Amino acid sequence: MTRLLREAAADPQVSAVAITLYRVATKSAVAKALLKAVKNGKQVTVVVELKARFDEESNIYWAEKLQKAGAHVIFTPPEQKVHAKLLLITRREAAETTRQYAYLSTGNFNEDTAEIYTDHGLFTADERLTREVAAVFNYCHDRTAPAAPLEHLLMAPFTLRPRLNELIDHEIKLAHKGQPASIILKINALQDPDMIAKLYAASKAGVRVELIIRGIGCLLPGEAGLSETISQRGLVDRNLEHSRVYVFGNGGEEKVFVSSADWMTRNLDRRVEVAFPLFDETLRAEVRQLLDFQRTDNVKARDFDNDFIAPEPVGAPRVRAQEATYQWLKKLKRRK
Repeated sequence: MTRLLREAAADPQVSAVAITLYRVATKSAVAKALLKAVKNGKQVTVVVELKARFDEESNIYWAEKLQKAGAHVIFTPPEQKVHAKLLLITRREAAETTRQYAYLSTGNFNEDTAEIYTDHGLFTADERLTREVAAVFNYCHDRTAPAAPLEHLLMAPFTLRPRLNELIDHEIKLAHKGQPASIILKINALQDPDMIAKLYAASKAGVRVELIIRGIGCLLPGEAGLSETISQRGLVDRNLEHSRVYVFGNGGEEKVFVSSADWMTRNLDRRVEVAFPLFDETLRAEVRQLLDFQRTDNVKARDFDNDFIAPEPVGAPRVRAQEATYQWLKKLKRRK
């Protein structure tokens, strides 16, 4: 991502760069690339979070440098964190047209934490997404809700919660019809009472729900008459599991969303968050493969009772998700 920013800063055809900064590295290559973009005459907009715990000093330092250099710096208001991870590049191309490129991520634009966090990012020129990323930046600028609800991005505090409810309701309807219905959630925390109640309702209807929760989980899985079809596991390994992924079975045509948002009240109602769909079948398959490694981990995974999950049956192959992911991605890179 830092290479993308450096190239955008140097590209004479790039006219504008907009980015959200939640945690900025002390010696930030990202901020330095943005400074270079300003110097090269680009219009640079930076949304800076002032309440990123433990990183306030670094964020303020780089925000002031960018502001003095001529960047348009937007400080988030006290009542609403901007937790979405977004980058938007505007470039002049053939026939006097402009094209926008977006990078949507689950991880902070911080090269230090990138070495120890596991995250997902999507680089795209799909106008369905770039148009709506621009709308999120417009909201950060003037605090006016989008004139029309976003069609593809799920954005808190506006459409994320209601759209998640709709997606779960669709799985419930499928289950009532006797059709396969499933939900897989990989998140850091599940705390919001209404979303927990909705998952209980899904379980009672027969929807199979798999939870992969790194930290706080306030739902009781496997309870008779309440959550019999819900399972929960967590994973803590060498690298911090930071990505959030929502998968809805959708009658065999899975919908996969990647997001910055946990299912906590603060994320759904009091922050700017984004969940983005994966339209490309190949990308969906890649993310599902990585999820499958976590679903079958029997080395570092633990269950709801915080007990490590042993291989079954005894003597079965050991699966360590992060190691399997690393080896799989190496092979994928060689094939490409």
